[in-house]
Amino acid sequence: MTKRYQQLTSEQRCQISVLIKSGLSQREIAAAIGVSQSTISRELARNTGERGYRHKQAQSKAAVRRN
Repeated sequence: MTKRYQQLTSEQRCQISVLIKSGLSQREIAAAIGVSQSTISRELARNTGERGYRHKQAQSKAAVRRN
């Protein structure tokens, strides 16, 4: 059985933002939204800047990568 990659949805990115602000760890966030911890790690590495994780910006950057 092959695992299939699915991009994070806008809702999942919004949840990540809220859970980060509430102080959860990457592992806890992953469990809460049903993805692997490495997915959360990559998402935060790509989309965290001086002003922290910004889910709307992350979603627009993902749309550009899709095209």
